[in-house]
Amino acid sequence: MISVVIPIHNEEPAILKLYDKLTAVMEQLQKKYEILFVDDASTDRSFELLANLVETDSRLKVIRLRRNFGQTAALAAGFDEAEGNIIVSLDGDLQHDPEDIPALLQKLNDGYDIASGWRKHRLDNAVTRKIPSRIANWMMKKASGVDLHDFGTTFKAYRAEVLKDVNLYGELHRFIPALASFYGARVAEVPIKNIPRAAGASHYGIGRTFRVLFDILTIRFLLTYFTRPMHFFGKIGLTSGFLGGLVLGFLFVKKILGYEIFYEHGPLMMAGMLLLLTGVTMFSTGLLGEMMMRTYFESQGRRIYAVREIRTKKDSQVKDKAR
Repeated sequence: MISVVIPIHNEEPAILKLYDKLTAVMEQLQKKYEILFVDDASTDRSFELLANLVETDSRLKVIRLRRNFGQTAALAAGFDEAEGNIIVSLDGDLQHDPEDIPALLQKLNDGYDIASGWRKHRLDNAVTRKIPSRIANWMMKKASGVDLHDFGTTFKAYRAEVLKDVNLYGELHRFIPALASFYGARVAEVPIKNIPRAAGASHYGIGRTFRVLFDILTIRFLLTYFTRPMHFFGKIGLTSGFLGGLVLGFLFVKKILGYEIFYEHGPLMMAGMLLLLTGVTMFSTGLLGEMMMRTYFESQGRRIYAVREIRTKKDSQVKDKAR
């Protein structure tokens, strides 16, 4: 079964056209499917149109959020309600062509866990969208270690079990392939069409780039030091404490030799004390991080690994009998 998740916010002009195109494509696949629209507290007639569609299509489900939580939360709500073993997500503004869905699904059939869309030929403004996006994607690629050209697009196909290992919050939806790769998910990229927005206003601007930069730093920390925070804070603490110790040791020797430390090296003494204090603080933060990490995994019964499959001799015998 295929679940199609579509987060929307004030997409009244596009909803009916998207529904028609999407159902036509899904019917051609000749597979069981469902469509989940997640209304992120639209202020136009989006929900009214969707409510009318639900009355005519039993495969359609509409989720209405209490307030505007953002795209990541809307996607998470759709993923939680999806019943399919394959989940496809796309935007509701008709800039994603449903006709590209079969190509994404084919990658999953080839053995990949995530098929991520790649807007290879972007039609956006070069200054406000193309250049910032290219820089951000390069930084995301370096920070996450996942070789993708286009992290920003929502148009992706997932195996449902992969999403179970990923907890979404903030604005980390664009990093789902990177977060899933932490648990060994295999990711492939599929070129998709980039259609100009036909109606409505874009919800993205150049100011969003700064939020992306913060997310890159977050994902770098999560992927590298999530299960070993002391390795991050400990390095900083060790370096800072060592430098502070050297400075204070040097001043201590000078004090023994009879020099007036406070008047001659006051700023240096303050710097040494600050370095030493920073080192102790970083070590303490690392220890607290280790304790919180263990509490996170142990209290919730979570594992730091994910099993793809388990085979036994019994399984092999069953297969032999089937032959």
